[in-house]
Amino acid sequence: SKGGIKMSDCLFCKIIDGSIPSLKVYEDEHVYAFMDIMPLTKGHTLLIPKTHCQDLFEMPEEVAANLYKVAPKIANAIKEAFNPIGMNTVNNNGAAAGQSVFHYHLHFIPRYDETDGLKVEWNSRQAEFPTEVIQSIAASIQENLK
Repeated sequence: SKGGIKMSDCLFCKIIDGSIPSLKVYEDEHVYAFMDIMPLTKGHTLLIPKTHCQDLFEMPEEVAANLYKVAPKIANAIKEAFNPIGMNTVNNNGAAAGQSVFHYHLHFIPRYDETDGLKVEWNSRQAEFPTEVIQSIAASIQENLK
């Protein structure tokens, strides 16, 4: 049991072990990629580690390395298949960030036009973060790197 959930109760662990069906597009000894059953756009794919990790916060480096080693392969296969004009990769960590399945998953969302259902707004709050504040924030992060 990790992250407050028994692996036997985890939707994505059940997809990996085959007890829940999925539309698999890729699998190796470390990762599993499959179609999102509630896709935002054509080709919306999920990539997950076979090791149960709730989120990026509890993901071991080796698990991350194995997952991201495959990420360009998945992205390029989607690009070749459907020729999107762009692609978002999205990962939500924690309920407050929009995570709903608590097994790490990376979304590959091909983009075709501005009306495809995904709107990412980035409203900079630069006025609240003058340079000296950002320097202090950087120092806090550096102090906490393990």
